[in-house]
Amino acid sequence: MSEKRLRPEVHHGRIVRAHASRPGCIDEFLDRALTMAPNRTAIVDGPLRLSYRDLDAHVRAVAGLLRGLAVKAGDRIALLLANRADFAVAVLAAARIGAIIVPMNIRQRRPETAYAINDAGAVLLIHEASLAKHLPAAADVPTLRHRVAVDDVRHIWLAKGADVRAGEAASVGQDDPFAILYTSGTTGRPKGAIITHFNAVSSVIGAGDALGLGDGEVSAMAVPASHVTGLVLIFLNILGTAGTTVMMREFKAARFLELAERERVTFMCMVPTMYALCLMEPDYARHDLSHWRAGTFGGAPMPEATLERLAQHNPHLRLTNIYGATETTSPAVMMPSDAIVCRRHQVGRQLPYCEILIMDEEGREVPRGAQGEIWLAGPMVIPGYWNSPDATAEAFVDGYWRSGDLGALDEDGYLQLFDRKKDMLNRGGFKIYSVEVENVLMSHPDVIEAGVVGRPCPVLGERVEAFVSSPHGAVTEASLRAFCAERLSDYKVPEAITISADPLPRNANGKLLKTELRQMLLAEQRAT
Repeated sequence: MSEKRLRPEVHHGRIVRAHASRPGCIDEFLDRALTMAPNRTAIVDGPLRLSYRDLDAHVRAVAGLLRGLAVKAGDRIALLLANRADFAVAVLAAARIGAIIVPMNIRQRRPETAYAINDAGAVLLIHEASLAKHLPAAADVPTLRHRVAVDDVRHIWLAKGADVRAGEAASVGQDDPFAILYTSGTTGRPKGAIITHFNAVSSVIGAGDALGLGDGEVSAMAVPASHVTGLVLIFLNILGTAGTTVMMREFKAARFLELAERERVTFMCMVPTMYALCLMEPDYARHDLSHWRAGTFGGAPMPEATLERLAQHNPHLRLTNIYGATETTSPAVMMPSDAIVCRRHQVGRQLPYCEILIMDEEGREVPRGAQGEIWLAGPMVIPGYWNSPDATAEAFVDGYWRSGDLGALDEDGYLQLFDRKKDMLNRGGFKIYSVEVENVLMSHPDVIEAGVVGRPCPVLGERVEAFVSSPHGAVTEASLRAFCAERLSDYKVPEAITISADPLPRNANGKLLKTELRQMLLAEQRAT
């Protein structure tokens, strides 16, 4: 990305460095793809294959359906859909008429669904037919006027009232909201992050350039499309290349490898555990993955053993570490693939349009190398939270989003991530970054995932407790503690380690849910 292609502009009351040449809204990505490659496959969903000509026709039909239901620009449309073609069509149809999507995870429960619908004031819910019995009652969601169910036969573009003739594009402003994505709610009630068309367009251009994406990329939607990674970094980025998105209802390593070979996948976004699970497949080396050129990971450190095996089996694969959040419309920082090994304790450098400050508790910038809270600004940073002025005022300062993450910038501008503020442990006055202990545990060849939390202690304040996932079951608590003792100060070594063959709890973005680990710890305490 050349700095000359960026210029100062005012958006959301902030001055940001924006791409001088860009689409004005999401719908323009589809228009451009339709012009470039009308017959290219846009969506693969099991046996269903949609060309860009098909996709545009379906988007027009669903835009007509929305208008027939009196959904207008600015109205919110809740989506409770799996990774399927209908999701893509609904997203683009809403964008075409200026409506705002509210994607939700299909694994959430009735109260969570009711909360998001009510907080957003959604007027329409498009949902999986199989989830009908799990939806809130009409009396519990008073703003909701319509519900439309879809499945593998009842596609959204076949719904009664879908009308291609009524599906013309509306005038949509670049600073208009495109989506409201509810945060994971690991602390308190979820907040609705408002992603505008400008935010999403900026992220697509910036991330695409940084990753070297070109015409006609192919990616599998192996993470939930309802979250920022799936929605923006995969679906909209692939749309921006007039490429192909292959839908996966859920991630299974064997199935992914089959799809990656058959569809000639070129680009993937996955969490480190997914890469590790793929490598564990006994026939991994027999799959032709020669088209797979680019891969990103985030949400957790990548174990060195996984990096080494990927380099051995897929020397043509460029891996990129990314750091970002829903509030930054996906990546804000990326690590060049040639620096991942030598800078494995850092997450990368800021994208050209991103600004980073490392701030102390009093809101003052700290010197290079010093630790502080990471503040981020740029065209990809959301304007605020839906219906939450107090939360917006607390989290955003003069255009900067206060991430709540602790980090440091070195002299070369590389960012090191230490921990969430709330995840830093205090053992008898000694500060312990849980991520440091997790990195050591994950460097063990038999450990796939690790999570560290503090156990309350009346004497020391907190004691270090760890949870690890070891599918092979070839490791013991004693051997892991000895492994840590060789690599960490004695006060950092976990005093207890819970080992399981099951994955650790994560949200749909791949973020480790330490609230659930703490609940598991509390349950263990009660049991004893």
